[in-house]
Amino acid sequence: MKGKVKIITAMLIWGSIGIFVKQIHLTSSEVALLRGIIGSLFLIVASFLVKLKPSMVSIKNNIVLLLVSGAAIGFNWIFLFESYRYTTISNATLSYYFAPVFVMALAPFILKEKLTPVKVGCMIMAMVGLFLVVKVGGDNGNGNYHHAIGVLYGLTAAILYASVILMNKFIKNLSGFETTLVQLVVASLVLLPYVYIKDGLDFSGIKIESVMFILIIGIIHTGIAYFLYFTSLKELQGQTIAVLSYIDPISAVIMAAVFLGEGMSFVQMIGGILILGSTFLSEKLEVNVRALKKRNA
Repeated sequence: MKGKVKIITAMLIWGSIGIFVKQIHLTSSEVALLRGIIGSLFLIVASFLVKLKPSMVSIKNNIVLLLVSGAAIGFNWIFLFESYRYTTISNATLSYYFAPVFVMALAPFILKEKLTPVKVGCMIMAMVGLFLVVKVGGDNGNGNYHHAIGVLYGLTAAILYASVILMNKFIKNLSGFETTLVQLVVASLVLLPYVYIKDGLDFSGIKIESVMFILIIGIIHTGIAYFLYFTSLKELQGQTIAVLSYIDPISAVIMAAVFLGEGMSFVQMIGGILILGSTFLSEKLEVNVRALKKRNA
């Protein structure tokens, strides 16, 4: 039960991140940089407290993948935060949740996995769902929204996150927590010169409200949430983790409606169900295939 409480808490925390990002008066790249720095510092302290010391040999052996995946995480955050600015949290979250679909599409080429008719059906279902979400998307009372651009940013973030998922499958002898810790440090180091060149690293005019929200995103949404998530994995089965992960997008949609007044039409809800349903079916299929292979081994 302890593991379930941890992962549910992490998913609810991640589901609320869009609400906080929308309140920060900084560029998306600046928010991503500060999130990476604060989050990585928190996890470094946490690793000392739980006496977890990543193997320098393992880090060296996986250094190329860690560098590339870390950079992908940093820019993934930038595109996701930009998506929040251009469209509703619901649209941004659902387009971002296309990551498993991209993994499905790329797995036959990168992981040499078989592309089954069921997986093809799941991808088609997700694309229809995305069309319904975007095509009928109104401005929800905000004429400044540009939904197509926002969803495009969300899909770009999803592609980057999918690349991280695929690269992580090739990282050896490092736990998920250790891998994430190194990737967050790398993301911060990569974003630092990028933000300096793009925005100048000038935080002199930052408001106290933005400082508070940045600390919340860095400490709670990054440090604490990642720590809860990865320490829960060893206590839960893969299928349980897959099911509970849907608390993230569902809670994001609900919290956006409650706290920001963002609504979804009936057709958009159907689109969201198709997107989440497609990833759920593909993950359930993967778990069943693994179980079958294990029994036949």
